[in-house]
Amino acid sequence: MSKRTLIKSFVAAAVAVSFGAASAQTATPIKFQLDWRFEGPAAFFLAPIAKGYFKDAKLDVTVDAGNGSGGAVTRVASGAYEMGFADLAALMEFHANNPDAANKPVAVMMVYNNTPASVMTLKKSGIKTPADLTNKKLGAPVFDAGRKAFPIFAKANGVSNVTWVAMDPALRETMLAKGDIDAITGFTFTSLLNLEARGVKAEDVNIMQYPDYGVKLYGNAIIASPKFIKENPAAIKAFLAAFTKAAKEVVAKPVESIAYVKARDGIINVPLEERRLKLAIDTVIASPDAYKEGFGKVNDARLTLMASQVSDAFNTKTRVDRNAIWNGSFLPSDAALNAVLPVVKTAKK
Repeated sequence: MSKRTLIKSFVAAAVAVSFGAASAQTATPIKFQLDWRFEGPAAFFLAPIAKGYFKDAKLDVTVDAGNGSGGAVTRVASGAYEMGFADLAALMEFHANNPDAANKPVAVMMVYNNTPASVMTLKKSGIKTPADLTNKKLGAPVFDAGRKAFPIFAKANGVSNVTWVAMDPALRETMLAKGDIDAITGFTFTSLLNLEARGVKAEDVNIMQYPDYGVKLYGNAIIASPKFIKENPAAIKAFLAAFTKAAKEVVAKPVESIAYVKARDGIINVPLEERRLKLAIDTVIASPDAYKEGFGKVNDARLTLMASQVSDAFNTKTRVDRNAIWNGSFLPSDAALNAVLPVVKTAKK
């Protein structure tokens, strides 16, 4: 090799190293807080990491497990996380109870078009309709989304005089199975499978899903820190585009997608989490309302009504300002969003 060729090789190598370092530096770091543990629905956020979609969008995304929507909201508000996944009602509650907070998170994409909350009873109890809940004993953790929104469910269905029993999340389904309480509130795809794990057959459970009983609350949304939105608007847009691309594939192939969850938590029950993910897709992601409004979007009138309902039901310090909690300007194109759902719709026919 000539001296001239050798010099060229060194220069090319130096340029390559420099370019690689520059590329790495341009990747925007995003710490993302889930609402719950690494269960089936977490595949929606782990898939774009595993498939390299975030990396291709020049994003360095890390996803952490959570312990509730309230925690996800406060951690994004604190600045510990740039983005997260949380129940919209929990976000509204935070805004209305912390009017002077400097960094109130904002929802930028709706993922669960309907709340996953439901009331569940054992059929042997004879409780079949919301009216049958009057004078009964209900159980749920104090922070449970379904429990907090229960006044909306009760008003819509004429339920009164219920007694609440608070417990740790791990005891909720156990207490119902043992007959210590008459009913529970919880996410359908969480509590139903937890009941089965405690020996209760699915056919022996009566499920009253909130959306089926006049409670059209939105469920979980992707949220972002306003500071991060201001400083990195392009990163928010890139994140949602990569997420949407992966979401289409997760909806189309939920069984295969559980591998991404298994990679993060090796002790999960794979068949159980496959069912949980499918149940989440069928009940709150590919719901009739999602087809009507479009994946990722919200309906203005419905959002305004929810803000009013949450203000009343949660007895917030100030009224929820619907204009302060939603920013849909970073959403991908309608074509990209609409492509997420048709595969499921076709499969249902």
